[in-house]
Amino acid sequence: MQKNIVYSIVVPLYNEELVIDESYSRLKKVMDSTYENYEIIFINDGSSDSTQKKVQQICKIDQNIKLINFSRNFGHQCAITAGMETSIGNAIVVIDADLQDPPEVIPEMIKKWKEGYDVVYGKRAKRQGESFFKKLTARAFYRLLKDMTSIDIPVDTGDFRLIDRKVCNTLNSLPERNRYVRGLVSWIGYKQTSVEFIRHERFAGDSKYPLKKMLKLAFDGITSFSYKPLVLSGYLGVLSLIIGIISTIATITKHLINNTNIINFGFIISINLIMFGIVLGCIGILGQYIGRIFDESKARPNYIIESIINNKENIKHEYTN
Repeated sequence: MQKNIVYSIVVPLYNEELVIDESYSRLKKVMDSTYENYEIIFINDGSSDSTQKKVQQICKIDQNIKLINFSRNFGHQCAITAGMETSIGNAIVVIDADLQDPPEVIPEMIKKWKEGYDVVYGKRAKRQGESFFKKLTARAFYRLLKDMTSIDIPVDTGDFRLIDRKVCNTLNSLPERNRYVRGLVSWIGYKQTSVEFIRHERFAGDSKYPLKKMLKLAFDGITSFSYKPLVLSGYLGVLSLIIGIISTIATITKHLINNTNIINFGFIISINLIMFGIVLGCIGILGQYIGRIFDESKARPNYIIESIINNKENIKHEYTN
C-alpha cells in the first residue's frame, strides 16, 4: 500500500546538470528532517544536457523521487503546472533547482502551513549575485504589476512557495494556457502569508531566464491580470488627437501672424512620427491580448509528457498528449 504523502516538492529543470546533485542532496536533507513522507518531483523541461540522465540515476537509488520528461521545452510555468498536476501531497512546495531559493527555508513554510495558512510564499529580503540591471528591472516590474492589477500580487516574490492541497486543486482546475502561476495563486485567494529569506547567487551554471524570457513572463503577468494597457492605449489615442489639434491651430496662427509658409515639412514629419508611434504602440498592446486569445482558442495542452519515471511505483509511462 502506498504511504500517505504529506509533502510534494516540485522542481522544474532545464539544463541543470551542474546543480542537480547538490540540489537533490540539500532537498533530501531538509525533507528527511521533517520525519514525514514526501516526494520530490523533478520536471525535465526538454533539457539538452545530461540532466535527464542524472535524475534517472537518482530515481534508481531513491524511491521518493519522480521524474517527468517533457517531449520538448515548454517553459518554466508549464513545468510548474505539470508538477502540481502530478503531485499527491497534502502540501506542495515549488522551488527551482539553482539553489538561489534555499531549501532550508522550507521548514519555516511548513510551520506556517501547520499554523493554518493555505499559501506561504517566499519573499526576497535581499538578492545576492545579481546585476544592478536585473535587480532594478525586477523591482520595477513587481511594483508596476501590483499597481496595474486589481488583485494583490506580493512584490519581491517568485514561484518559491508552499500551497495547500485545496489551493493546488483549484489551480489545476483553471484552464488558462499562458499561465502566470504566482499571479494565479494570488487571484484565487485563501489565507496567505510570507516567509522572508535572502536569495543566493546561483550554485552553478547560467540563468535560465534571459531577458527574452523575462519579458515574456512580464507580458503574461500583465495581460493575464490587467486591462489597464488597453485603457492606456485609448488615452494615448486621445492625447495624440489633442496634440494634433493644438499643433494644427498653432501652425495656422503662426502663419496668419507672421505671414509665413504654412507647409513646414520638418514639423509635419515630426507630428506624423509621433502619431504613428502612438498608433503602432497601441496596436502592439492590442496584439498582445489578441495573441493570447488566439492561444486560448486553440485549446492545446500546456505541455506534452514523454515519460514519467518513478521507482517507488516501478513505472515508466509513455505519453503522447
